[in-house]
Amino acid sequence: MIGPAGFRVYPHEDGVLHWAETAHRIGRDVAQDADLRAKWLRHDGTWFVGVDALPTGEDGSIDGVPLAGPWLDDVPVPAVWHPAQLSVTYAGYPRQGPGDSDAAHRWRLNRASAHVDGLHLEGGRRFAREPHAFIVGFALNETRACPLMVWPGSHVIIGAALRAVIGDRDPRQVDVTETYQAARQQVLDQITPVPVVAAVGQTIVVHRHSVHGIAPHDPAVPVPTEGRMMAYFRPECADPHHWLLP
Repeated sequence: MIGPAGFRVYPHEDGVLHWAETAHRIGRDVAQDADLRAKWLRHDGTWFVGVDALPTGEDGSIDGVPLAGPWLDDVPVPAVWHPAQLSVTYAGYPRQGPGDSDAAHRWRLNRASAHVDGLHLEGGRRFAREPHAFIVGFALNETRACPLMVWPGSHVIIGAALRAVIGDRDPRQVDVTETYQAARQQVLDQITPVPVVAAVGQTIVVHRHSVHGIAPHDPAVPVPTEGRMMAYFRPECADPHHWLLP
């Protein structure tokens, strides 16, 4: 199980290593594709967002290499996996781009862009349009730069607040703006975030309600020329009401 911190790093597994090495080989070409770079580069070219950019199959495989690892026993495996995200952060992340407000840029610098996935901003309001079952991530190259940051135990605070405001309604249709903002602020006030780093061949699983983000690049930590490369899956719950479960 993920455990009380709301995340877990699973030990090295050869099947995970094979998948990650294959995703890395393909991901390097994906991240250099001119059309995809035009679509996904953000923050003055320091982050390739790469949503659904890896050509993974409906079973999560890539180039015939199956998605593997003991972590699969601890999550609700979806009938169909969406294409994996290829997230690449480069030296200097995050620089302020022309589309980045001062407030949004400060949030990335000072709070690692702390957020809960799946809560879409629509007209200034937040809705759980993508009720994810879990988040699973794989390091595709070896670096400690720009690590995933998680606020341990934050899923407990966020989950309780969301259950209280949504009740038995469809989570996708409920405006959770003020509730989410207040719960996230409580998390930021009470919990110190921790870096969650995995080597190639390890797996990171994060609870769907965990507050998380990406740490700014520390100039003292080298970044590969190709950037820090991660692959992520965020399959949605088969029943959106399951999104509210602890």
